[in-house]
Amino acid sequence: MSIEARKPHDLTVSEALVTEAESLGLDVAGAAEQGIARAIKAEKERRWKQENAEAIQASNDYVAKHGLPLAKYRMF
Repeated sequence: MSIEARKPHDLTVSEALVTEAESLGLDVAGAAEQGIARAIKAEKERRWKQENAEAIQASNDYVAKHGLPLAKYRMF
């Protein structure tokens, strides 16, 4: 099992959010880390879609004009 390196970082978080999280027994640091990980994933996806928009559009145009490749072999 590998242990991921940790970096301490000061974050300013709404006092009301921290109080509510603690009252619910949540790990505030863990929740913050999970939220940052989700934000990173969403941003990477957004950038990928933006960087590949031309190819995606070309593929969609091809399908619109010619239909799905190998469609005749589909069983549904």
